[in-house]
Amino acid sequence: MITLITGGVKSGKSTFAQNYILKKPYSKRAYIATSVPFDDEMRERIERHKKERGTLFDAFEEPVEVHKVLKKLSGGYDVALIECITTYLGNLFHYNYDVENYTENLINILETVDYDVVIVTNEVGFGIVPENKLARQYAETLGRLNSRLAGISNEVYVLFSGIEVRIR
Repeated sequence: MITLITGGVKSGKSTFAQNYILKKPYSKRAYIATSVPFDDEMRERIERHKKERGTLFDAFEEPVEVHKVLKKLSGGYDVALIECITTYLGNLFHYNYDVENYTENLINILETVDYDVVIVTNEVGFGIVPENKLARQYAETLGRLNSRLAGISNEVYVLFSGIEVRIR
């Protein structure tokens, strides 16, 4: 089963995702962290997330090869939390990877895994259209990727101001 959790920045997605998993009888939980500590703010955010999840999850830090981590988890885990697609896609753009190929690999492996996956992503399409071309390309690519992820998900939640709404 795939569950997609989306919403705005600081809307409570990460907390909801972790609690969603912890309420279920999973014994082996994986946490795939896509963040790269580019600056002090991101380092602080990463440390806060580590403290919040404690030893409840086995952590796998991988900014771009998420599909390979998902493949390696097969047979050994009940659930994996991907935190988050927004950062993952930003990493692909930042490192100049083939975005289409990587996202296609991600979708393909998600459709075949033998464990549950909970995916956190941001909805960036509610705001104004960015003025620069790269930001528009990123927002449009994330919107298309989120649509594809929702299309293969069994459950989809959106969070508004800390309140989750199930939309599938």
